[in-house]
Amino acid sequence: MSGPAAGTAHAATTTDVVCLGESMVTFLPSQPGRLADVPSFGRGIGGAESNVACALAAAGHRAAWVGRVGADGFGDHLVETIAGYGVDTSAVRRDPDRPTGIYFRTATDRGAGAHEVAYYRAGSAASAMSPANVPYEELFAGRILHLSGITAALSADCLALLRELTAPRPGRPLVSFDVNHRPRLWRDGDAGVLLELARRCDLVFVGEDEAEEAWGIVGAEAIRAALPEPSVVVVKRGSAGATVFASGPRPGPRSSNAGGADSAAGGAEAGERAAQAAGRDTVTVVPALHVDVVAAVGAGDAFAAGFLSATLRDLPVRDRVRHGHLMAAAVLTVPGDLTAPPARDHADRLVALDDGAWGRLRLGPGWTAADRAHEEVRTP
Repeated sequence: MSGPAAGTAHAATTTDVVCLGESMVTFLPSQPGRLADVPSFGRGIGGAESNVACALAAAGHRAAWVGRVGADGFGDHLVETIAGYGVDTSAVRRDPDRPTGIYFRTATDRGAGAHEVAYYRAGSAASAMSPANVPYEELFAGRILHLSGITAALSADCLALLRELTAPRPGRPLVSFDVNHRPRLWRDGDAGVLLELARRCDLVFVGEDEAEEAWGIVGAEAIRAALPEPSVVVVKRGSAGATVFASGPRPGPRSSNAGGADSAAGGAEAGERAAQAAGRDTVTVVPALHVDVVAAVGAGDAFAAGFLSATLRDLPVRDRVRHGHLMAAAVLTVPGDLTAPPARDHADRLVALDDGAWGRLRLGPGWTAADRAHEEVRTP
């Protein structure tokens, strides 16, 4: 199939979120230090889009991951591990001629000067994804299609694929796009293309820092001005939290009659409803949580998963952001990219806190296992 037919829409939707992108086997250091000095590594998995799919599945949603891996042992490990989280991997394709990508990283935070990552992904099976070889029926079978700017950087064919998937067409699902600017992947390309792709999507996640680095755009308001088309733009501001610009009726994916996502959520706040009915942006600012960070890798993917989970439940924008913060906090307080999210009723109780109590929350390792009787709310 060379591309999706116009109006390919999915009479019966059985999947909540479909995530497309490269997943790689990642080698995690046994101790801190330079890659040259680390004596051994443990094996894990890493991939922005598969991370989102795994987190959503762990939160009780029907998630699928679509990708391309080599016909090798690393490909087997990826597919088996991701499927082990409850993710549908039936649309993953195996490439007999290209390998599965791998990478090594140090234990330091990605933003630290001493952080090292060694990628072995050039010519990988995922880089061969193109409009000619992806399963479009599976990609458009969900309520949400989640994409990332990382895919656009892998090859000219991958960029062509993202342009195809973000093109307007009747009946397409809500298209979610995490900019995920990775400077090293764009050394020989123009990261400005990420702005082009983001403008064609319905929901965009972008960090203030990456918007400045990739596009020279500074500040949340300027980012929204550069992205007028998406119904929702989520500007992540690090420790300051997130600012969300939302336009029109409260945006969400099309409804599904198949049980799985909780659509019986409370209505939006009165101010949100009134502003959206008038057709103008509502601006929602939600502070970040105080978190005792163990490792920062994977937090952005977890935030996106939490926001998408609450979007599937049609929660108000503030609650979507809070669920994003909580899902990110779950990952921040463990060493790896993935962990079990808090139970839904536990997360809902925290999301419902008033602003003062939310601001006093401090979450550390093990917090997701807390039950109501032992929930800890501490002043930082």
